[in-house]
Formats: sequence, C-alpha cells, structure tokens
Amino acid sequence: MALAVCLLFDRAGDRAVRGLWSRLEAEGVPTLLSLTHGRHRAHLSYAVALAWDLDFVHDAVSALPDSGPVTLAVHGTLFFPRGRAALAASVTADVAARQDRVARAVVGTGSMLHHHYEPGQWVPHVSAATRVKRSQLGTVARLVHDILPLTLHAESAALIDSGTGEIWPLATIP
Repeated sequence: MALAVCLLFDRAGDRAVRGLWSRLEAEGVPTLLSLTHGRHRAHLSYAVALAWDLDFVHDAVSALPDSGPVTLAVHGTLFFPRGRAALAASVTADVAARQDRVARAVVGTGSMLHHHYEPGQWVPHVSAATRVKRSQLGTVARLVHDILPLTLHAESAALIDSGTGEIWPLATIP
C-alpha cells in the first residue's frame, strides 16, 4: 500500500474525526473505520510514499527539526476523484513549509512519492470518507457541515503503513 508521514491529533481532535466517521458509517457512507484493516487513525498526511525503505524514511524524517505542535482550522469539505471526501484544513505558511521539507526528505531517500504530495501539489486535508457514491455527496456535506468550524491540534507525528495500520511514532513533529 503506502507509507505516510502523518500528524496525529490530540484526544479531542481524534474523537471529533472518529465521531464524524461513525456518523457517516451510520448513514451508509464508507470511511476509514471500515476500510482495509480498520485500524486507521485520524491524521493529516505530510507525505505518502508508494515505494520506500522504512529505515531510510524514518532516519530522514527524524533528522528534520522538531517544529512542535500544529493547529489546523477546518472550514469545509473537499471531494476528490474516485469517491474520496475530506475535511478542508487551512494551514499556515509554516505548516506548508514543513510539508515541503518532509516531502523532499522522503524523496531524498529514493522513495517514490505519491504525486499529490509532491512539493507544490499538496492539498492539506483530513480524510472523512472513502468510496463515496455520487448520491451520498449531500449526506457527507451535511454531516461535515454539522461539525464546522472545527479546530484540530496535532500533538505528535508518526510513520504509518496504510496497508497494515502499523505505526512508527516519531520522537519529534517535523
């Protein structure tokens, strides 16, 4: 599958996103709760590698400076091709620069970065739903609207294998 460099939310943020996932699932909209292994975490991905060497990526990302916690303001809904829906997170210039550093560090290991995470191509988002049917778009928009505005605090970071749910916490927040 993929290896993601993720910001992980504090307990309140994780609870808010997982609560949205539960409400979407109750309406018949698939989310990360029911996708693959079912151990997905609420997160914001800085970079997603499609081919990688875990040790190289871990070392490269761990060598980046600790930039501390991140606060994200969520103001809307994004719909991506192939049935993906997400919370639209606004980010500061600092967070955009962090993402750029992380993406470049991952590429520097020889990893193949997903094109949506290449420098200058990143759309910051928090996954809300997967495999959304066109007829469900209104349901997703309504349920996301019900929790807005939303402030999320990322207080840790990790590498996560999306195929297995395995997680490697990072000592710092790049």
